Amino acid sequence: MSTDAGGEATLTPAGERLLAAASGLFYARGIRAVGVDLIAEEAGTTKKTLYDRFGSKDALVALYLRRRADRWKAYVLRHLDAHASGPGVDRVLAVFDALGEWMDEQDRGCAFVNAYAEIGGTDHPGVAVIRADKQWMRALFERLVSDAAEVGVPGSDVVGAQLHLLYEGAIVATTAGGQQDSLEHARRAARRLLEQ
Repeated sequence: MSTDAGGEATLTPAGERLLAAASGLFYARGIRAVGVDLIAEEAGTTKKTLYDRFGSKDALVALYLRRRADRWKAYVLRHLDAHASGPGVDRVLAVFDALGEWMDEQDRGCAFVNAYAEIGGTDHPGVAVIRADKQWMRALFERLVSDAAEVGVPGSDVVGAQLHLLYEGAIVATTAGGQQDSLEHARRAARRLLEQ
């Protein structure tokens, strides 16, 4: 595995097949429940190829999470561009709308919540990826609130942090709690916070 100029992992076709197989299996069954033999079999490669390309299962898990985070970031930014022109309350709330559409396509909830339940509290390299994604989301909310303040919406880093907590709470309540209305409640609470 090498990296391109942007720091993204460049994989051989076999490496891409392994990553695709692992990604599907890790999300559907869980990280610990999936062994390297099954990943190699699903990818039509050997276990040796997996270790040659990734070095370890932990490195493969971290890359799975990094790719998933990159897909989410691109998705939410495209959603903001397509559905919320200009700063303001609607642009901030569009993040919740993007999350709702994304979660509609996920049958096991949030991959990061699920992964953290398995690897959190360890030195697993995937933990750093999860934390980086959470930091990126908080920074996104803070930036959106700062932009909204320019058009008269009360804003501060504190409001951005509070919106991030609503967002994260809705994800956990939906994923771990099975509360399908969590996102709707979080969005309404976010609107009240932004409009006070």
